[in-house]
Amino acid sequence: MHERTLLIVDDERKMAVVLETAFEQAGYQVTIASSGEDALAKFRENPVPLVLTDLKMPDISGIDVLEAVKKLSPDTEIILMTAYATAQTAVEAMKKGAYDYVLKPFSLEELKLKAERVFEKRALQMQNRSLEAELKSKFSIKNMIGSSGAMQQVYKMIEKVAPSDATVLILGESGTGKELAARAIHNLSARSEQPFIAVNCAAFPENLLESEIFGYEKGAFTGADRRKLGHFELAGEGTIFLDEIGEISPTIQVKLLRVLQNKQYTRLGGTEMIPLKARVMTATNRVLEDSIKDGTFREDLYYRINVFPITLPPLRRRAEDIPELVEHFLQKMRPGGRIDPVALERLRRYGWPGNVRELENVIERALIMAGGDTINSEDLPTHVQGQAATPTDLFDIPEEGINLEEVEKKLIFTAIEKADGNKSRAAKLLGITRRKLYSMMERLGGE
Repeated sequence: MHERTLLIVDDERKMAVVLETAFEQAGYQVTIASSGEDALAKFRENPVPLVLTDLKMPDISGIDVLEAVKKLSPDTEIILMTAYATAQTAVEAMKKGAYDYVLKPFSLEELKLKAERVFEKRALQMQNRSLEAELKSKFSIKNMIGSSGAMQQVYKMIEKVAPSDATVLILGESGTGKELAARAIHNLSARSEQPFIAVNCAAFPENLLESEIFGYEKGAFTGADRRKLGHFELAGEGTIFLDEIGEISPTIQVKLLRVLQNKQYTRLGGTEMIPLKARVMTATNRVLEDSIKDGTFREDLYYRINVFPITLPPLRRRAEDIPELVEHFLQKMRPGGRIDPVALERLRRYGWPGNVRELENVIERALIMAGGDTINSEDLPTHVQGQAATPTDLFDIPEEGINLEEVEKKLIFTAIEKADGNKSRAAKLLGITRRKLYSMMERLGGE
């Protein structure tokens, strides 16, 4: 459909031409039809976002046009024009999906204003759909980076649990991507068109967390001057994700347990029982079994939320994913960016206590330090650089052994290439003298 295209339907030719001229001058692309049948034939051939139709016509009425167009294209808006409008016909038209109506005689400015509002609404809807598609893409399982065996197992579990309504507990250290996994489950589920509400339970004090997730009635406490809907209610039939569930107080634990058991809850200060329609997912970086032993987490609540646990591996246990993650962050932050092999190896050898989140921050900082498109070792933070890499750090010796001369040749070739052919700099990279480099090259048959 053309962005600003409309169809004008009126059996009075003079009126149709007047409207056509006015809307064309306002920048619209206009088609006119002299009857309801003509209008539907033209609409089938070329659907448009807006139809302006007369109500009273000899063959097919404006209401008939409205019903037929809505069946063909539910997103198309219809404005009715009539000299015979009554409250009853207006109500009937609106019930059947009319956007609005105008009474003849009407001003052209009034009609153009109503048409403009239709296209403003349409532009906003398209923008929202684009944002929703972008968010779905961002949080889909395809955008969880890593092809290691550990991550493949995570993907399989996400795909298995997503179609169900099972309560999911996502376990993992801080920075491993627990919310990303929760969103992937939501987006692969039948609830994907419904809201996803994430709550960081560690970010709120007890009294505030309670009002945030359950909501409150006017007058429930000092300052509650209006009703506030909680996150359970805002999630509707979508998903509510309670992150850092291990941090909630014993009081909230009891209330949450009741919600999960009874599938209903009340707002603070209220008596109305509100049914829980949302799917509940939780996450924590704590070992909840230990919290149960020391009395800080209820065992019965643990069994309620631990229906389907998924554990995200720390980055240090899937170091083989680091090159893929680095490439992803590089292309996101600076398309065409690259990293020096020695710098990449330093990243592989680092322990990553902050996991993927820390890696992303390190790459962002390193690009700033580099000032260009290539990250070198010296651009990395000091604590990540660690000690200088040695040959044994750079590769493993396979069981079948290696050809030492070939390894030496490769190291010399790599050093010379990195030094742009400068032998003195290449020797320095290898930690030997220029004379020693020439001697090795002669022995190995190099140039």
